[in-house]
Amino acid sequence: MTSTTEDLLALLDGPMAAAARVDPADPDAARAALAQAYPVDGTEATALRAALLAAVEDGTLCDRGEPALKWSRLAKPETTPHDLSADAVWMSGAGPRHRHPRGEINLCFAVEGTPEFDGHPEGWVVFPPDSVHVPTVAGGRMLIVYFLPGGAMEFVQG
Repeated sequence: MTSTTEDLLALLDGPMAAAARVDPADPDAARAALAQAYPVDGTEATALRAALLAAVEDGTLCDRGEPALKWSRLAKPETTPHDLSADAVWMSGAGPRHRHPRGEINLCFAVEGTPEFDGHPEGWVVFPPDSVHVPTVAGGRMLIVYFLPGGAMEFVQG
């Protein structure tokens, strides 16, 4: 069965609402609140993982890019009730260096091996406002859904 973007966004409403309630300025507190509100091993997250993986397999999700870094946009912030954009990335290496003017909130699912996203295992990863990084998955592959407050992200050199 092929998932539509609308189907996936309906499943993402719970984690997106949880992400909208945290303050990325305190990544540790945000991560703890998100893990409690929407645990990655919970029933809802397990169903979301299955739907996202099926969407990757059928080409609905992460249909752009190269094998080590495939991505897709699910929603712009103005189309969600949470003022968050929602994007997905199928990742087994490094991505482009970028800055998060208002922070970045990631829900990471391990797919192959024992992957870590910027040193973090499967689960929630939060970056504070004005942080800069080269997003990297090492040790395997992850499917990451990332939420950007106001959709704000800037690609930067060096």
